[in-house]
Amino acid sequence: MNFFSYLTMELKKLKHSKILLLLCIPVLMMWLPSIINSEKIFDTQQVPITPEHNFFIQGFMGMAWFMIPASLIICVVLLTQTEHRSRGILKMLSLPVDTKKLCLAKFVVLLLLAGIQMLMTIAAYTLSALLASNMQDYSFLLEPSYVWSAVFRLYVAAIPMAAVFWMLGTFLKSPVFSAGLGLASIVPSVLMINTKVWWAYPMSYPFYLLMVEYGKAAKGVYETQIAWLPWLPAAIIITIISLAISCIGFDRMERS
Repeated sequence: MNFFSYLTMELKKLKHSKILLLLCIPVLMMWLPSIINSEKIFDTQQVPITPEHNFFIQGFMGMAWFMIPASLIICVVLLTQTEHRSRGILKMLSLPVDTKKLCLAKFVVLLLLAGIQMLMTIAAYTLSALLASNMQDYSFLLEPSYVWSAVFRLYVAAIPMAAVFWMLGTFLKSPVFSAGLGLASIVPSVLMINTKVWWAYPMSYPFYLLMVEYGKAAKGVYETQIAWLPWLPAAIIITIISLAISCIGFDRMERS
């Protein structure tokens, strides 16, 4: 079987899962308050930012800091436990299956799910901005090109973090322990983005980029220049090492 066959097989399994439904929950949780409290968006507390940018940043802040990482962790647990209820993974591994390709195919599915959630978030932002604009008689909608590019950068920045969570999910036998460790790693990201070594902590990447956007929208509040060195090499190395460990641990975990 080639890699595409493994990927197709994994995508078919999503039809029988409720992962997509679970991905909607954090999106709704983040944007409903933005609609309900839309009148407070005008209170920028003397920060030099427009209401429309404030609406965007406030809505995405919870997503970038907690909901995107938490959603990745939930998807990792569900993807690694897909066949365990019927012990289907044991039947599959009894065949001549390339476990490395299977592991990477599941990781690609994880990234696809993250991408779908990002699309849901854009849709939720657009709908909530329209509703809030109607309620407050003020347009909270930003240019679609700005929104799509900002969300795409958040998505790309989340890939190294997804690789780390996937490594934890495949290398650690207990899904509860791997999920708990993953959730615990989210909390320090707020502190890490204000240190000089933030680039070594992939869980902080999306939130760091959002704060950069905040700095661009509210000049003087936060830095606006991204230090690509050493961030980019560090992100690539972290992703490769995490996936390599995942491939090694996947076969061991599934056969045990």
